[in-house]
Amino acid sequence: MCRHLGYLGPARSVGDVLTAGTSSLMQQSWAPRDMRGGGTVNADGFGAAWWTDGGVGHYRNPMPIWTDPAVTDTLTSVRSTAVLAAIRSATVGMPVDRSACAPFVAGTFAFSHNGVVTGWPHSLAALAADVPTVDLLRLAAPTDAAALWTVLQHRLGRQEPGEALAGLVRDVDAAAPGSRLNLLLSDGRTLWATAVHHAFSVRVDGESAVVASEPTDDDPSWRAVPDRSIVTAAVGALEVTPLDR
Repeated sequence: MCRHLGYLGPARSVGDVLTAGTSSLMQQSWAPRDMRGGGTVNADGFGAAWWTDGGVGHYRNPMPIWTDPAVTDTLTSVRSTAVLAAIRSATVGMPVDRSACAPFVAGTFAFSHNGVVTGWPHSLAALAADVPTVDLLRLAAPTDAAALWTVLQHRLGRQEPGEALAGLVRDVDAAAPGSRLNLLLSDGRTLWATAVHHAFSVRVDGESAVVASEPTDDDPSWRAVPDRSIVTAAVGALEVTPLDR
């Protein structure tokens, strides 16, 4: 069911974000602690997005993260105060190629989906009908995650990010009950995340903010996010609210 994390804080290398900690994102690719029945390894690709003064940088590879020397080579020389990264466990029947790897990036935003939409693709047909046809024809990949990203982009043009993300989750949950909808969105300054039928944890202090599918180390300051919640996190600021209020 994939793993992902978002980081905001002092500038550090993208490679460090991927590999730091006793249960780093790289470690979770073969030894996740909390997959909750959604698979055993995350070997179907990975990716990272980072923010600089020049915009959003982006790297994806459909191979397992542990096979790519760029993680401990090239990406250790790329530094940023904001990173969104993901490793993938592909749902049966969905493609394993670069286009299907998160994060998906557009404008100032990066997005990742940890989970699965039940009944895909039929269950999302009504929601997709609200999106201009030309945007659907540009779908990044024939996957539920890419479809969610396309629908979300359309809503980001009319709503604030947290509102758009929460509304999307409610609508998908109604159209496809039982879906696992841990979504993660960032613009490089704020992290927005939802926990629906899957684990999410957060750690925020005066220097940094991290949200992740599971803690990347054994620091006791990690806080488990209750199911059916939306998280808004920034350095020194955290809000966790119920989706069903």
